[in-house]
Amino acid sequence: MTDAVVIDETSTPRLADHVTMRFDEHRERWVILAPERVLILDEISVEILKRCDGKTVAQVIDDLAAAFEAPRADIARDVMAMLQGLADKGTIAA
Repeated sequence: MTDAVVIDETSTPRLADHVTMRFDEHRERWVILAPERVLILDEISVEILKRCDGKTVAQVIDDLAAAFEAPRADIARDVMAMLQGLADKGTIAA
């Protein structure tokens, strides 16, 4: 059994080793591909995951808050919930 991944603002999330994110031409959507699973991503999830390139969660939140001129607290809540949900599914490592 593996330890659960807990996402916080100091985490540096990335896709797990067995997971890829790509644009699916057939679906015309971004997807996460994992063994025996395809997760279709919405536009917000894509914006978050594209920024998980070595940045901490705090940096991702700050970047999104600036890019979308939105309150940091609102962005933080949404980012943390989305990343934790993916971590719980085993698709995010930190």
